[in-house]
Formats: sequence, structure tokens, C-alpha cells
Amino acid sequence: MRKYETIFIVDPNFEADQVNELVEKFKGLIQEQGGQIDGVDDWGKRRLAYPINKQREGYYFLINFTAKPETAQDLERVYKITNGVLRYLIVKNEK
Repeated sequence: MRKYETIFIVDPNFEADQVNELVEKFKGLIQEQGGQIDGVDDWGKRRLAYPINKQREGYYFLINFTAKPETAQDLERVYKITNGVLRYLIVKNEK
């Protein structure tokens, strides 16, 4: 098991309950595959450095988790096919 952190940006046009559903979906995916959620930070709605899909803002979330490498790969696959995710990044923590 390795420690990872992922940050993702959600479309600002989504309602609060839709945003929460996405966060729960990603947390559930990690836990279903035997991973452990170490922390979830909601950074709120922030201005983007540059427009993405004609959007100037987005909801930022940071999730720290411990999981197998296959879980991180599967999470990336799900990010790619999920509507409303503007950008994402998964990084292995070396600490």
C-alpha cells in the first residue's frame, strides 16, 4: 500500500449536491478497492489560472489516501470518463 494525494477541479455550474455526489463517488471507489481515506479537503470555489472548457472558476478538492497502485490507476480512469471533472492530478507521496 502506498500513500497518494489527488486533487481535482469540478465544474462550477454543478449544484452543491452534485459536487458532493462526485466526491463521495471517488471516495467510495478508493474504499471499495481496499484503500483508506486519510483526509478530504474542500478548498471551495476558486478562480482558475487559465480558462478550461470556457470556465474561469471551479470547485477544488484534495483527497489524501492509502491504496494499491491499481486503485490509483482505476481512479484516473474514472476521472477521465466523469462529466464535470475539469482537471485532476494523482501524486504518490514519498513521505
